[in-house]
Amino acid sequence: MHKPNTSLTTNRRHPKIIASLVAASLALAACATATPAAPAPTAAAPAEPTAAAPEPTAPAAEKIGLFEGTLPEPPNKEELAKLSGEISIDGSSTVYPVTAAAVEEFNKYAPNMRIAVGISGTGGGFKKFCNNETDISNASRPILPAEREACAKNNIEFIEIPVAFDGLAVVVSKDNTFASCIKASKLKEIWQPDSQGKTFKWSDIDPSWPNKNIVLFGAGSDSGTFDYFTEAIVGKGKSSRGDYQASEDDNVLVQGVAGDQYALGYFGYAYVVENTDKIRAVAIDYDLNPKTGEPTPFAGKCVEPNFETIKNGTYQPLSRPIFIYVKAASVDKPGMKEFINFYLSPSFTPLIQSREVGYVELERAIYEAAAKRFNNRVLGTLFPKGEEVGATLDRYLQN
Repeated sequence: MHKPNTSLTTNRRHPKIIASLVAASLALAACATATPAAPAPTAAAPAEPTAAAPEPTAPAAEKIGLFEGTLPEPPNKEELAKLSGEISIDGSSTVYPVTAAAVEEFNKYAPNMRIAVGISGTGGGFKKFCNNETDISNASRPILPAEREACAKNNIEFIEIPVAFDGLAVVVSKDNTFASCIKASKLKEIWQPDSQGKTFKWSDIDPSWPNKNIVLFGAGSDSGTFDYFTEAIVGKGKSSRGDYQASEDDNVLVQGVAGDQYALGYFGYAYVVENTDKIRAVAIDYDLNPKTGEPTPFAGKCVEPNFETIKNGTYQPLSRPIFIYVKAASVDKPGMKEFINFYLSPSFTPLIQSREVGYVELERAIYEAAAKRFNNRVLGTLFPKGEEVGATLDRYLQN
């Protein structure tokens, strides 16, 4: 997998055959019965939400849901070809591949749109976003209360859009032929702050495994992956030992784990799918709740991450939704409405769960609710507390 050049607008993760799939889905989408007819997005003014938009400092989740409105028809190729504008995107390296794939496919129909996608981690991306430096922020977790406050200080309002499900994978080198399943409680023991400076051996996890030191790789502290892993495994967000090889860029972590037979790391499942010749994910036994120490309903079950286990929720506690956040003031930028509606439409979303992109596609109803949320300019978050382990997206369907 190439290390992304964040000055470019495209992502070379998937082959040219996807172009033909997109063209076919574009044609099918125009006839889809699930999408009601509506005026083209360039001519239609966004509908007013049926409830007052919440203040960015205190979004009212109960006021946000599936509002009245219609989804736009897929824009035709002629309309897209006329678009010209610039959009800046930054944030999560986990969300980068799916957003970059959307940009690449969109640019095939709108070649004059310049959309730059950068990587600085979820937290780093929100810092830029709330400082009015970007139009869209990729995020592998919901925006935190402190980040909402930072945005509010600069009068930055946002629209929250879920785009896919992802599994956070615990990963070893392809040369590691012994590690198969690891208990979540053992991962907590390895990664908790009290283990700072302590060296663990593979034989500490399973006596039959080699008496070799574990070399740790993981997300940097500005990463949403770091926030989620520490919350789900250690039991407290941002609580981790610091003496490991860290990066906000998952490509760097892939190379590190792949290069050491005794390495152990964690990052987004999409990067495992893309690099099966170098690394592999181990199964997780979610034996104990990290906060209470009590057995979980999943105890004794070793579950590997894959598209099915992530989608059906059996891969616990490391399945999660991922998001993009659109700055409200940027919605009227040339090409923004067309890009977001393309991102959420059947013209693109079937490609999300391809092996070339590597994420889990959401239900059609969720994408429709997210599109209505965007087109009605509904502000705020449906995750008022921020990170939630085991979160579902049914809340987007509630009136």
